[in-house]
Amino acid sequence: MSDKDSFYVTTPIYYVNDKPHIGHAYTTLLADVLARYHRLLGEPTFFLTGTDEHGQKVDQAAASRGVDPQAHCDEFCERFKELWTKLGITNDFFVRTTQEKHKKVVQEILQELWDAGEIYRDEYEGWYDVSSETFYTEKDVVDGLSPEGKPVERIRETAYYFKMSKYQDWLIQYINDNPNFIQPDFRKNETLGFLRQPLGDLCISRPKSRMSWGIELPFDADFVCYVWFDALVNYISSVGYRRDDAEFKKWWPASYHLIGKDILTTHTVYWPTMLKAMNVELPQTIFAHGWWLMENAKMSKSDGNVVNPMDLCDKYGVDSFRYFLIAEMNLGQDSNFSEDAFIERYNTDLAGNLGNMLSRVVKMIIPHFDGQIPTPGGLQAEDEELKIAVLAAVNAMEQSIYDMKMNKGLEQVINAIKACNRYFEQTKPWALAKEGNKERLATVMYTAAEALRIISGLLFPVIPEKMTVLRGAIGVPANEISPDLSGLKIWGIIKPGAVVTAPDSLFPRIDKPKPKQPKQQKKKNKPENVVELIEISDFFKAKLKVAAVTEAESVEGADRLLKLQVEVGGDLRQIVAGIAEYYAPADILGKRIVIVSNLKPTTIRGVESHGMLLAAKKGKKLTLITTDDPEFKTGVDVG
Repeated sequence: MSDKDSFYVTTPIYYVNDKPHIGHAYTTLLADVLARYHRLLGEPTFFLTGTDEHGQKVDQAAASRGVDPQAHCDEFCERFKELWTKLGITNDFFVRTTQEKHKKVVQEILQELWDAGEIYRDEYEGWYDVSSETFYTEKDVVDGLSPEGKPVERIRETAYYFKMSKYQDWLIQYINDNPNFIQPDFRKNETLGFLRQPLGDLCISRPKSRMSWGIELPFDADFVCYVWFDALVNYISSVGYRRDDAEFKKWWPASYHLIGKDILTTHTVYWPTMLKAMNVELPQTIFAHGWWLMENAKMSKSDGNVVNPMDLCDKYGVDSFRYFLIAEMNLGQDSNFSEDAFIERYNTDLAGNLGNMLSRVVKMIIPHFDGQIPTPGGLQAEDEELKIAVLAAVNAMEQSIYDMKMNKGLEQVINAIKACNRYFEQTKPWALAKEGNKERLATVMYTAAEALRIISGLLFPVIPEKMTVLRGAIGVPANEISPDLSGLKIWGIIKPGAVVTAPDSLFPRIDKPKPKQPKQQKKKNKPENVVELIEISDFFKAKLKVAAVTEAESVEGADRLLKLQVEVGGDLRQIVAGIAEYYAPADILGKRIVIVSNLKPTTIRGVESHGMLLAAKKGKKLTLITTDDPEFKTGVDVG
């Protein structure tokens, strides 16, 4: 937890030599979620992102397109801004390294370090990688390739150097004395491993004769500043360094520099030594997250496996994309991206649990309480149990923010939603309505709505658009749509009489793309009186479980089908059953039925079905196999 009163989070500034990809989107989205949570915590918050617009890669990208470098930067910068707007990113400032105020700060720092003897001129001959704008020694290069496997070229030229080597011992000591400076811990160990070798000085210039696109050195007009020395300064130039002392003191040191693991050395070696030479305090934490992989391989444009976040947002919605990226990655580790995993998490967490819970609440309140939040009575044991579970999720989510384990916090919030669905199963509001027990029904519905209010507040920083809809649907006033943590720690804030509305499906289920099936040979026709025999081992593969019917409705255009939502041990699934001739939707609500739970999903009349219920039929009569024994809780195996 930070000792400061304010919270300052940064992303790397992104090269404008290509379109943004999922790696850019993830880092920026992670920063946005952190910023939103810290605002929820009531902390003054500053969130910085931007674009890195100088350097050889940008110069070459512009030349290949036959455009001026500044025109190229202006165009590609807008692509990043467009994506951040689409993703709902709430950055407080967007820095561009071509902005005059940034360039001025960089030149002032360079002049000051030159005057102090921290920068010197020398001749250089060695290997250079254009793609990363990095120099390499002889021992680093193997068969003409850098340690990262990129082609390098031999160059000889005059250059200016920053005396980075003089700070090696100091930096090692600083990292050891400040365990939170580099996170996760194994990234700290990587940096310390790098520092076991002698640290060279840092080349900070390029001759204009070779590359003129950059900030001119104030002490030599024939050179421009090396891109890293220029780019890293954005973290302080954007918050008032050398122009507004009060603003700078308010935000600096940064709470978190969020980076990908591929730029660890520049941020944990170059940047701290630069700040030390400038006599500026170091950032509190540099946090390096992992990569998004496709089938355990790093995404690469050349390999054709780069995920375009724009495409995913258009296909599945912005909030779904935001939720998946935060919930799926264990911060610091690599994570695999697949469309199947995306759909699975969406259908389970968002459609099956959260969206279903909202639907159940509003569908009970609207007909039974004239569409208004009812006045509750005294809480019973089940109500208190749900209250405890939901408030525990508030504490878990808050702690996960400080621990940088947002995926773990979201797990606890989803568990609280599952507790809400179990609560419905325990209290059976449909049965209370049928019995006319309106007083108890009022308490149950108020409790469920209040649980949703708190849960939606916890999810608001991750899925703000959908949680705005949800909070409005349960009667949260417009001026309270954006929550604060203090309001989420108090039970009983939602007001009786608040108007409830039934929005369109909050998270419609997504059908997984069907894999192409190989053509099967036609089976020979069998006589109608022949029964096909199966091995007994196949019979025992079927898993039978108890499930509770929570919703039932007719399938449009199908007279014999009902679409059921069933709860199985806290999880929700959808089943399509041909029982409409025998049961009306109202007759089956609340029943404990037996289902085959391990069938492959199938689609019936365009509706996905995840299981099959069991029934007995004799003549024209069909009876569902059910149980009223309380020992048979949902999810219990039958057999």
